[in-house]
Amino acid sequence: MANGLPDPPCGFLTADAARSLVDSVDAFLFDCDGVIWKGDKLIEGVGETMELLRKMGKKIVFVTNNSRKSRRQYSKKFRSLGLEVTEEEIFTSSFAAAMFLKLNNFPPEKKVYVVGEDGILEELKLAGFECFGGPEDGKKNIILEADFYFEHDKSVGAVVVGLDQHFNYYKMQYARTCISENPGCLFIATNRDPTGHMTSAQEWPGAGTMVAAVSCSVQKEPIVVGKPSSFLMDFLLKSFNLETSRMCMVGDRLDTDILFGQNTGCKTLLVLSGCTTLPELQDASNNIQPDVYTNSVYDLVGLLQK
Repeated sequence: MANGLPDPPCGFLTADAARSLVDSVDAFLFDCDGVIWKGDKLIEGVGETMELLRKMGKKIVFVTNNSRKSRRQYSKKFRSLGLEVTEEEIFTSSFAAAMFLKLNNFPPEKKVYVVGEDGILEELKLAGFECFGGPEDGKKNIILEADFYFEHDKSVGAVVVGLDQHFNYYKMQYARTCISENPGCLFIATNRDPTGHMTSAQEWPGAGTMVAAVSCSVQKEPIVVGKPSSFLMDFLLKSFNLETSRMCMVGDRLDTDILFGQNTGCKTLLVLSGCTTLPELQDASNNIQPDVYTNSVYDLVGLLQK
């Protein structure tokens, strides 16, 4: 029993289980928000954990649904927190959105409208796409007057929706108009996370809330490129010579991180340092069970040194 509650079907990470897990994998895939950091605050023991796993010859990769930053911007954030991580070791949902368009031969003459932040815009531009929207449109307002007609760019061929702290009625209408009125316009969501640890103090609405608003307005479901979709894994496998059965996905969300790991054939480790609580894991209605769970990634250090 943990905290006086009955154990869930998955097991609590023990020293033997930790050694067995590490011996059975070549790479660890880490979510970021709620696993590595909360907002701009590093979670205790993360640095020591990464150092130990690397000394043991394990490949470390970061797979995040947070689209606010590009891979370059995330690499800079890691360094600011004392962790050396290259862009090639980071896979974001903003990168996934750009790669989805590239792989599907998005017409070069078409534009992309972004409900989101600089991370999406930067990754789209790096992939060679013309895009607009983002934070700038967060400054725009709509006044609903009689006979007001909302103008939009008819060359927009895709709308990408991600986490957006500047989300407003103008952006929602621009996205809705493009998706509804531009023939064949794609509706792409970076992810559908309902909440996330945007600060160290508490959870905040996630990209899923913005996606839901746009989805409701167009009465259409988006193409989701972030976790739990296996789309990101396709790129990871092209970048590293690894087998999914020799990987472990470490995350704090059942419906994205753990499900992503299960969908792609990875082993899974849930940490309770982020969104998921022990009662939620143990709830009878929860049908997503990790292989093992523990309180935080730092537990690996203590268990592996026993």
